[in-house]
Amino acid sequence: MNARIKYSVLLIGVGIILAFLPFNASLSFRLKPSELLAKLVADESYFSVDQVARFLNNEDSTGQLIDVRSTGQFKECNIPGSINIPFSDFTNPLWEGYLNQKEMKNIYYGNDGQTASYAWAIATGLGYGNNFVMKGGLNEWFKTVMLSQFSGEKITPLENARFENRLNARKVFTQVNSLPDSLKTKYFNAKRLIESKLDGGCE
Repeated sequence: MNARIKYSVLLIGVGIILAFLPFNASLSFRLKPSELLAKLVADESYFSVDQVARFLNNEDSTGQLIDVRSTGQFKECNIPGSINIPFSDFTNPLWEGYLNQKEMKNIYYGNDGQTASYAWAIATGLGYGNNFVMKGGLNEWFKTVMLSQFSGEKITPLENARFENRLNARKVFTQVNSLPDSLKTKYFNAKRLIESKLDGGCE
């Protein structure tokens, strides 16, 4: 399928979804469909799983990973450090502080790229900046990061760096997702507390 047709179908899907989602009446799309499509097809709107793995390994605070899957799926496994904003609740005003900010890059992901692209289109259409999609979603994460392995006798420095990046991200992912739910909750609550103190927020 032609990429432009694919993205046009995506935008139609977003329009249909918006018609059925509970929506804050004070919000409205600020971009025309043609402007939204131009942004969506640009490579600059995407991060690869290797780039996201680097964010995770470096504990890079300039990127905010947003998991748009259901709460149940998020609890089963997620990329450590992510926040969960289920797509079914995406337009809830409660999330506006996370979505409408200028400091961090919002990197959306789901199981594949489709739901994250819907979330990207809604957030960008509403005029929120710094929106990106993790290409391929968790399916690509598992394929590229979790199942990566070295084979052969020689490896270039670039291949070695890429493999180390994936291996380290895999270790963090496995360690955090193997924690019991009670410890996961403590981990994420501690992380949010630290972030709120850094931002000058309240406990």
